Amino acid sequence: MKILIIGKTGQVSWELQRSMGLLGGVECLGRPELDLAEPDSVRRAIRRFTPDLLINAAAYTAVDQAESEPHLAMKINGEAPGIMAEEMKRIDGLMIHYSTDFVYDGSGESPWVEDSPTAPLNTYGASKLAGDRAVAAAAGSYLIFRTSWVYGARGRNFLRTILRLAVSEKPLRIVDDQIGSPTWSSDIATATSLVVKQLSQAAAGESQLGAMASEVSGIYHLSSSGFVSWCGFASAIVDQWQSLGMNQGQRPQIVPITSAEYPTPARRPKNSRLSNAKLNAVFGVSLPQWRQSLAMAMRDLAPSNV
Repeated sequence: MKILIIGKTGQVSWELQRSMGLLGGVECLGRPELDLAEPDSVRRAIRRFTPDLLINAAAYTAVDQAESEPHLAMKINGEAPGIMAEEMKRIDGLMIHYSTDFVYDGSGESPWVEDSPTAPLNTYGASKLAGDRAVAAAAGSYLIFRTSWVYGARGRNFLRTILRLAVSEKPLRIVDDQIGSPTWSSDIATATSLVVKQLSQAAAGESQLGAMASEVSGIYHLSSSGFVSWCGFASAIVDQWQSLGMNQGQRPQIVPITSAEYPTPARRPKNSRLSNAKLNAVFGVSLPQWRQSLAMAMRDLAPSNV
């Protein structure tokens, strides 16, 4: 199988390069070879590699900055995925694309399902929703995995931020009224590879991968099981770090605050709970409970990486 991963240095793309290598030959493209803001650059890359499977693990993820750069966020998150999907349809391949809980407005307390009404609160969410719609509109074979609160040992994420701040004597004021599922980047890559393995085994050959996937094309939620607030997640991070023998000084004080007490340029949804029932029903795939994955992720961390 010829696999093309878009994105080189991101949390998920790094993990995908390891997990997908067991399923075929992997090529990984990112800057400067590929400019997602330039449609011709995207088309050329796909036509050069003609993959059986394209995984788009790249995105404009600066949520607050997107409020002042809406055009760029839309080109990268909204338009580029649609171009990828069109190109993959042309060669009868399969496209996998990652989306976000930010496409929902965060109302209520029930977990969102895939056909829940979408109503993004910010530019980032709107650009990601546009990308979801563009991928579907191309009418090829596709899987859109909406995930939430992604973290890992690499890149900029909440886990690494808390570990840096935990050495300070200052109290950590963390939002406690936004609820979701922290999702380890390694779990996302593993779940993706399990789905692809199922499809490739069911297909008669790599050239039939797209045709086989067309039967299950659609949107799937893919996040850890269990829910917690950002404040609860921060407390679990500090507790786990200390249990591993790190930061044996005084435990930093973690102060729960409301979203209103921590204003940001982009509004965040308060309810980011996602139901993963569809993913399990169709593929038999479920991600671990978030505390279990956090413990695994933190064993991978060394003080020099924080």
